Amino acid sequence: MELLMSVAIGILFSVGTYLILSRSILRIILGTGIMSHGSHLLILTMGGLKRGAAPLLSEQATVFTDPLPQALILTSIVISFGVTGFFFVLAYRSYRELGTDDMDELRGEEHE
Repeated sequence: MELLMSVAIGILFSVGTYLILSRSILRIILGTGIMSHGSHLLILTMGGLKRGAAPLLSEQATVFTDPLPQALILTSIVISFGVTGFFFVLAYRSYRELGTDDMDELRGEEHE
């Protein structure tokens, strides 16, 4: 299962890198979102893909999963959605003001 997850992580990072290297600001934002999901899968895979009961003290389970990777990923998902939403609003505002989402045109001239 870890091999399949590693391939999926590689695909997500490849697609994210391809989108980040483009000129459109919307593709860059989508690329960062896809790369953040790749990092979530990476954290989950590094924590170990185990089966077992929830780690509750009242339960007498002998095999339980580690809740730390899930807690880290949940926090990271919330933060990445907030940052992605902020970037979309920022891109929309710059498009309304400047009329383009091309990074080369947004950069402007060097001597301005």
